[in-house]
Amino acid sequence: MNIVEQLQKNKYVFQSLLADVPKECITWRPQPDKWCLLEIVCHLYDEEQFDFRYRTQWVLEQPNVLPPPFNPLDWVNDNSYMKQDYNIMLKKFLSERDSSIIWLKGLKNPKWENSYNHPKLGKVTAKHFLDNWLAHDYLHLRQIIKQKFDYLNSQTNENLDYAGVW
Repeated sequence: MNIVEQLQKNKYVFQSLLADVPKECITWRPQPDKWCLLEIVCHLYDEEQFDFRYRTQWVLEQPNVLPPPFNPLDWVNDNSYMKQDYNIMLKKFLSERDSSIIWLKGLKNPKWENSYNHPKLGKVTAKHFLDNWLAHDYLHLRQIIKQKFDYLNSQTNENLDYAGVW
């Protein structure tokens, strides 16, 4: 599997799932402690810039150097996710994904085996970040689909078991 090509394809999957969402669905939560679509989109935007692309580039360019720490959960409040405009954040995420793909496709003979030693994880390679970038996409695509299913279920008086059991 070509991970870069799949990341590029996933951009269109995200766009299809997240564009033209009804306003009431954007901040709806399946449970009080779960993220809404607005928070998910903001998280995807931040992760695209400050985690996966940043860390992949870091290891490729600065092997054996530990990157600075971060906590994505802090970004929810630090970046005021709930005060952001959903459609603007979606466009910004999709634009960042384009930038990531351009950067990845522009790499000349990347040394995916470049690594650093993480105090808890041990040896972490550039390939590790690339593979996890794609895995992160899949986890959030699943989350978004489940969110939309739960929203539909909360809005209908119909039993949805005929469609299949989640």
